[in-house]
Amino acid sequence: MNDASSDSPVLETLAAMTAESLARSNLDPNQLLAARLAALVAVDAPAASYLMHIGPAIDAGFTVDEVQGILIAVAPIVGAPRTLSASMKITEALGIVIVALEEELEAEELEAELEAEEDAE
Repeated sequence: MNDASSDSPVLETLAAMTAESLARSNLDPNQLLAARLAALVAVDAPAASYLMHIGPAIDAGFTVDEVQGILIAVAPIVGAPRTLSASMKITEALGIVIVALEEELEAEELEAELEAEEDAE
């Protein structure tokens, strides 16, 4: 797995580990994401780790209420500080996702405007 020509060997390794985990798990997508989010809370993961899971969680149909439910469920085990830390990091990750989506939407709107101007000429 050590490829000197790779531009992002760490991300590729993480992706391979995740793919292997998914292949070996018999959990449905929602159960798997719930377990992963709970684990991230337990280890006080950085916002970037949540960022990698928020998109798939939303795609799998997770709601804010379900994420809050996971936080409530693990709070007695991991404690208030980690639960609060996780909620802040999840909020940060969601903010990053929202900003990225807004930028993508703005780029698409600009492209559509340019195409409309070209068509009008």
